[in-house]
Amino acid sequence: MEEGFLNLEEITKECDAISPADIQVAVKNILSLDERYEAENLIKIYSHLLSVSQCPEVILTVISCSDRIRNKQILPALIDILLLKNINDNDSELKEKYINVRSTCAKAIANLKDTTAVSALLYCMNNKDENYKVRLSCADALGKIGDRFAVTPLINVISDEEEKSVYLKESAASALGLIGDLRAVDPLVSILEGQKGLWGKFTFLKERVIEALGKLRLDNNERVIKALKKSLMDDSAQIRINAIEALMESGGEDAFQAIRTCLVDNDDEVKKNALIALYNLRGREILDEVIKGDFCDNLKMEAVSLIEEYENEDTQGEDTDE
Repeated sequence: MEEGFLNLEEITKECDAISPADIQVAVKNILSLDERYEAENLIKIYSHLLSVSQCPEVILTVISCSDRIRNKQILPALIDILLLKNINDNDSELKEKYINVRSTCAKAIANLKDTTAVSALLYCMNNKDENYKVRLSCADALGKIGDRFAVTPLINVISDEEEKSVYLKESAASALGLIGDLRAVDPLVSILEGQKGLWGKFTFLKERVIEALGKLRLDNNERVIKALKKSLMDDSAQIRINAIEALMESGGEDAFQAIRTCLVDNDDEVKKNALIALYNLRGREILDEVIKGDFCDNLKMEAVSLIEEYENEDTQGEDTDE
């Protein structure tokens, strides 16, 4: 383990990190740095390597190594790579090779949870000439960082009828759910209400929108409940399941009754998820009702299984108290 003065140029040369003659050897050398240096010095080394190398494989390796330490001192170097400050902007071939590098970079930035990166992430996400993989990685990162400054730009993405990337809209919807700002409710509901249009054809987008609504504090919002109830009739079983979970989070009698209708759905997984949601809302009584009622055998077996689990928990709790 080396201490004291760091000769960054010499370390870079030892790793052959700038233009490696053998990429596998360079990667191996970089991976072995943590055997010689403490975390504080490793971050300095990684930052330097990110600033001088233009080899995608080397940069991906360094990003991966730095992500294990997650020290915010690496952030400026990561932002420079995300914004392509280290390469010739006119080199289209190299920019193409950097797509995965920059997507990985956005994920590493997200893991640092530093709001100073939000502007750079927004810049890339909002650039419609940017590669869609980079844009959606930036949207994901904004959700994970959770800064409310990103809410309006994310809303603009999901509301933009001229936005060509449905994948970006999915990432933006998920990000809004993670941030949890109630300004997102109406724009998200508008997507569900507009299912007859173009976006109604994209099942995954609707799934992400409903998931996001489930994460927001709805307070029995009538418009949201109405849109979620409508989603219970969607052709996609997964959308119906997501709507059940979102309604469960909203609570209230109207949501309970809406979920109850799914106990006779034509899909077993939908029925199972409806039963679990109702159980979470009302407890044991709904399970007894299903067992005694005119429901399919599979649903009754699921109710029995939940009762056994419920009673076992109670028994264990009593034993603990004694």
